[in-house]
Amino acid sequence: GGIGVMNIMLVSVTERTREIGIRKAVGAKRQDILLQFLIEAASMSLIGGGIGVGVGVGISHFITGLDVGSVTMDAVVSTWIIILAVSVSALIGIVFGLYPAYRAAQLSPVEALRYE
Repeated sequence: GGIGVMNIMLVSVTERTREIGIRKAVGAKRQDILLQFLIEAASMSLIGGGIGVGVGVGISHFITGLDVGSVTMDAVVSTWIIILAVSVSALIGIVFGLYPAYRAAQLSPVEALRYE
């Protein structure tokens, strides 16, 4: 998942090079650009983590009470597992979004505006 986030963010940085150049030319600091891309990566991962948790909870409700031979399935989903899963998802987004965000923040405004 982390490699996917990194690839998507690298493509995003490449496609938005001109936008980054404009933002830097009008006064955006490196921190602003870095934070923008880190928030984007974390948000993307949180949404994916939320969808994954939703699917997992749905499957657990589906299999609870299901008879398999002589055994009745019982799936329990605890709140702390959901919190842990979503937190790990956000952390993966931040960690794997660091390189693309750093790369975007290091762009020269002149080179970024010249890019096409």
